[in-house]
Amino acid sequence: FIARAMEKHNLHRRIALRIALIIGTSRRKLILGFMAATAFLSMWISNTATTMMMFPIALAVISQLNVERDRFKTAMMLSIAYAASLGGIATLVGTPPNIVFAGQMKTLFPDAPEITFTRWILVGLPLTLVFLPLAWLYLTRVAFKVSKAPIARGKDYLRELLAEMGPMRRGERITFTVFLLVAFLWIFRKNLTIGGFTLPGWSNLLGISKYVNDSTVAIFGALLLFVIPTDWSKYEFALDWDTALRIPWGIILLFGGGFALASAFKVSGLSEWIGYKLAVLKGAPHPVLVIATATLLTFLTELTSNTATATLMMPILAAVARGLGVHPLLLMIPATFSVSCAFMLPVATPPNAIIYGSGYVKISDMARTGLIMNFTGIILITLLTYALAIPVFHITPTQLPPWMP
Repeated sequence: FIARAMEKHNLHRRIALRIALIIGTSRRKLILGFMAATAFLSMWISNTATTMMMFPIALAVISQLNVERDRFKTAMMLSIAYAASLGGIATLVGTPPNIVFAGQMKTLFPDAPEITFTRWILVGLPLTLVFLPLAWLYLTRVAFKVSKAPIARGKDYLRELLAEMGPMRRGERITFTVFLLVAFLWIFRKNLTIGGFTLPGWSNLLGISKYVNDSTVAIFGALLLFVIPTDWSKYEFALDWDTALRIPWGIILLFGGGFALASAFKVSGLSEWIGYKLAVLKGAPHPVLVIATATLLTFLTELTSNTATATLMMPILAAVARGLGVHPLLLMIPATFSVSCAFMLPVATPPNAIIYGSGYVKISDMARTGLIMNFTGIILITLLTYALAIPVFHITPTQLPPWMP
């Protein structure tokens, strides 16, 4: 709902132009600016919506600035697709596979600690912050060797686009305030421990931690948008039902089907059967298992929907972990990241398909650059799993957790 309100009031466009203007308008910096803006928006808005919003802005900039070199255009288009996928990794609400993972954890392991927004961002955001500049360096210095020369009138044109929007309207200010409030409530809902210092969460201070979760906060933010007026005389509010109807409700049905599938795996005994069949792999080094999982899911997603892949594979990986005697999160977390790291083919993700449809990107360019990006992702996901996911989620790799039945 918050994402749809941002789109209704064009707040996302203003944020994107501001970020691009701040970072600079040389050829390389312009690409970096678009990547940063796309990634930030994709943390809160769907990858598809973010790409569809950034794509025409990039086309307009390319057209107005008369940039004729094909490699700059190709690098710019690919950077938007890649940044949309990488930004979605950072937050629990950034992309559907993250939500699928959190929901299926609750279905498969009801006694497991909650996958909170804060715990996820402690792992996902660093991965985005490391991967995004590496992707930019690869696209601009290696794959397409984009010149660092400034673009004539680049900054002036971005200022013109921003000036056309005028000052922030009431609807934008309300939406931005609610967005900041919801992000704050998500991050500080539960206790935060930093070293030996613990910052108590607001839900603990109010004594309501048993009754609220991240979904409660999201619903609260949506209700605020429905009841705060932007124009009393016209009975207009920050968000109306006509706008809300354009939310892709079909994805909710997909989530529900996935949770039902996870329950079926558990109730039917299929999870135990899969775990038993794969017990022959017990004793394999767990780093090998993580790399194998990341590799399998990355390349499988090149041919299937990342949301569908996550929905199908989460209960299977939970069963595999049981059979191998390893912590399920050791496989499920890298798998969740990996399904968002499909960069080779147009069919892999909606951002890839949208950008391929621009006509500026050849399938050979996408496959060539995407292959390197895929392997980079596998390496980073493996390293981040051990550096951050294990301590943040309290994973003992070679031991089943007590909450796993």
